[in-house]
Amino acid sequence: MSHWPLTREDIHRPAYRSLAQGIASAIDSGSLRPGDRLPPHRDLAWRLGLSVQTVSRAYEELIRADLISGEVGRGSFVKSGPRETVEVPWYRAGSDRPPVDLSMMTPVCLPAIAEAWRDSMHRIADRMPDPVIYSFRPRQTMALYGGMAAAWLARCGMVLPAQRILITNGCTPALMIALMSVANPGDQIATESSTCHTLKPALRHLHLRMRGIEGDERGMLPEALAAAARAPGNKLRAVFLLPSGAGPFARIVDRERREELARTAAENGLIIIEDDALGPVAPRRPPPVSAFAPECSLYFTGLTKCLSPGLRLGFLAMPEKLAERVLNRHLSLSWMATPIMAEIARDWMERGIADGLLTAQRRELAQRNRLAQRLLGGRSKGFPHGLHRWLPLPFGTDEQELIRAALKRDVAIAPGSGFAVIDRAPALRICLGGANERDLENGLTAISALLPDQSGVCDPVV
Repeated sequence: MSHWPLTREDIHRPAYRSLAQGIASAIDSGSLRPGDRLPPHRDLAWRLGLSVQTVSRAYEELIRADLISGEVGRGSFVKSGPRETVEVPWYRAGSDRPPVDLSMMTPVCLPAIAEAWRDSMHRIADRMPDPVIYSFRPRQTMALYGGMAAAWLARCGMVLPAQRILITNGCTPALMIALMSVANPGDQIATESSTCHTLKPALRHLHLRMRGIEGDERGMLPEALAAAARAPGNKLRAVFLLPSGAGPFARIVDRERREELARTAAENGLIIIEDDALGPVAPRRPPPVSAFAPECSLYFTGLTKCLSPGLRLGFLAMPEKLAERVLNRHLSLSWMATPIMAEIARDWMERGIADGLLTAQRRELAQRNRLAQRLLGGRSKGFPHGLHRWLPLPFGTDEQELIRAALKRDVAIAPGSGFAVIDRAPALRICLGGANERDLENGLTAISALLPDQSGVCDPVV
């Protein structure tokens, strides 16, 4: 349902969700474009046979999802362009049964995770440190948990003192703090040809611009980054990198390319912002790009993608020259990391629970990646312990048509266009962690049956 205007046949129960989904799909496909004015509530209600209250509720959902804006006296307008991912909670298949969700990148929901939470909460309740309950001082949190953060970063290849690490409530706050620390409105941030979906809205909210840099199979091209940095009149301030499997291409960049990118950034006065959301999931990977140029790098990682989605804790490594600015931005944005999250993380690390969960994740992800390779053939790209696969499609394939066909089979996947900066080749991102093993196999089988052949022709939907 990506056309506009909608008809009465497009609306299903619950009507407000169906209407909101229909408008979101029309925005996603480009049928509704930024700046387009939506019909007044009463007019749309009459046209679709709905109550005015139903239309109002649908518009409110779209406003909360940052898709439209409501302006008193003027009406409702499309606010954003195509969505990065199918991520709003009411975006579901036409049936009442939720789809097999392969659109969200999460770790495998192992039974051991729930057990770890339960046991840890019991232990902490028996010996709850006063700062967890009463602390209102950010530096006290850093002092208590800085050693834990430094030990975890060392596992990721970043060795630095605890004083140079900021503890945050996850990777997304760390990204916002990093961007706020290095750039001013109107500045440019370089990134790969396709990038993390959270970067786009973050830059938009901060009034920063994105500049896509060409790459090859090994990642961003250093010479292309240097050319962009040296272009007349450029306002390039930083380069955002995802070299360790969390980016759309699910690619582990080799050591030589990492060293070249670090050297290029340093020589051209660029700050490296490195997102290592997967942390140490990939064993024996090269050191982070930031490890080769720590004096001009902001590196961050978190625990949600590798241990548990609910463990919202991140670690941001900062160079000395930016430390004061980073700390001030964190104070204004978040004040401090939530102490109870840090206490649970420390409990897991001290007792070896984190090691056990990480090992179990690697084992399960290796099995799921083998399953994906078997069912999708050699088309998909990734690495043995990745949380998702990148599936290039033949040129000319309609991503949205394929996604709609998958939704009819109760499978949700993310369009490659949602991650694109300058890379417009059609593709799909297929996540492997969120569904149970049986649903994953069924979902991958359904996707495989829908994939176009090399001529771009899709199998019919039955």
